[in-house]
Amino acid sequence: MLGCEGGGVGLRYRLTLATGLVECLCFAGVVFGWASLVFVLKTDGYFTDLCVNLTTGPNSTVETDCSGQDEQFSLVFTVTSFMNNFLTLPNGFIFDRFGTMATRLLGICLYTTGTLMVAFSSSALSMLLFPALSFIAVGGILFLITNIQVGNLFGSHRSTIITLYNGAFDSSSAVFLIIKVMHEGGVSLRSSFLILSVCSVIHLLRTFFLMPNTHIPYPLPEGFTYGVSPGKSNSYNVEESEKTPAETDDMPLQPDDGQQSEDSGKVASFRSCVQSGFFLWHLVWLSVMQLRHYLFIGTLNPMLNRLADNDSALVSQYTNAFAFTQLCGVLCAPWNGLIMDRHKGKPLAPGETDKEADLRSSSLSLFLTSLQCLLFSICASSPLLPLQYLTFILQVLNRSFLYGGNAAFVSIAFPGVHFGKLYGLVMSLSAVVSLLQYPCFALVKGALGGDPFYVNIALTLLTLLAFIHPINIFYHCRKLTNQREDMAGGAAITLAEAKIERSSTENGESRVLQLAAEKAENEDVSFDNDGTDTGHM
Repeated sequence: MLGCEGGGVGLRYRLTLATGLVECLCFAGVVFGWASLVFVLKTDGYFTDLCVNLTTGPNSTVETDCSGQDEQFSLVFTVTSFMNNFLTLPNGFIFDRFGTMATRLLGICLYTTGTLMVAFSSSALSMLLFPALSFIAVGGILFLITNIQVGNLFGSHRSTIITLYNGAFDSSSAVFLIIKVMHEGGVSLRSSFLILSVCSVIHLLRTFFLMPNTHIPYPLPEGFTYGVSPGKSNSYNVEESEKTPAETDDMPLQPDDGQQSEDSGKVASFRSCVQSGFFLWHLVWLSVMQLRHYLFIGTLNPMLNRLADNDSALVSQYTNAFAFTQLCGVLCAPWNGLIMDRHKGKPLAPGETDKEADLRSSSLSLFLTSLQCLLFSICASSPLLPLQYLTFILQVLNRSFLYGGNAAFVSIAFPGVHFGKLYGLVMSLSAVVSLLQYPCFALVKGALGGDPFYVNIALTLLTLLAFIHPINIFYHCRKLTNQREDMAGGAAITLAEAKIERSSTENGESRVLQLAAEKAENEDVSFDNDGTDTGHM
């Protein structure tokens, strides 16, 4: 049972948690159901002007080559995924500077604009897909950013909730599968996206009644409330809270090359966090795995067409299977959170801080995520169509671990006052790397004649770089443990020496007192003897 305060405050916390889960599950990451939407867009004739008729064979057989259409769809997804991540940096600054309400209102405006643009697009206005999908992606990531802080309401389950929301974000890609199934049943693309537009009313109500005006701090102050409360207003500045001298645990636990403030009472600067080894290796960890996922999702439709020999029924079957597996993201992600929170409630080692314990616990999660991506990439490189079912399972498992672990690690390793900026920066820089998916796709379609085998092998080898990050954290935590043990051993030796010295001093003092007493006794005896002799005279 998630721990929180009872009464009305506890009920509000739970409503915030539940509605946030629904928001992430049904809206935030829908653009990653791209493979299902492409199927609908092709049916409706988007970018069909890029298909050309080719005459082949002695009988002048006419075949339609739609590689140009596939390339354009791949470009739409490349731009969308890039905007989704790259704009997370300014979005993070907006969140840190202006708070939750302003950020969510911006996200709602972008999301609604995007869904309306898709609703009123057509095959003649195919280019509208570029801004429309980008707006939906950016609006969705703003929903996720503002919901991640909900984990702060449930301290001991913080990482579990963060990963749960990221898993729900992944599973929301199944919304486009629902749109695909409805489209096959006669519901137009316009009607589906108009429904998504109307749902923005739900986001507005949640913004005003179940979310804070600024931020949800961590650790949570007693009696913290938010939203519209009659007769009571609770304003809380998370930045001021994190800069208090008592909050020493929020110093980033970074390797020796990371810069830290000399005064343990000060929060490390944003620059020192960015220049730390933890941030740089975390960026590599995220970038290489994200590139592998984006290229897989963006090229899934042409890959299935190639492996299924352009059998549209078979392609539809595998596309549906892929979309259905995405629903499992919300079920897989909490496993990662449980791995990260497995130490909560257990006593800390002598001298160990909560932050260090969280960091140590995260290394296993990061390692398992890297291992999953390696297995996923190997399966995705196989030309066997039935094996792609296993690929789909590994993909959704790894993706839910990847983004949940990313958000949880940033919240663990660095001060909360910089969370929005650091989360945005790592997503933005990884987005630059993700742009490589388009030249990779062009290389496959061009020089490699449609065979992605060599590109897949190169990406599989690239994913090996992801293992450096968890190994680095593991050795850093072991170094801290050894330092604590050495300090404890040194303190024990010093204490023993002090006891010996004190004992020696006490023994010396006792000996002096004993000698003084003996001397005094001798003097008394001598005096008595002198007195006796005088009396006889």
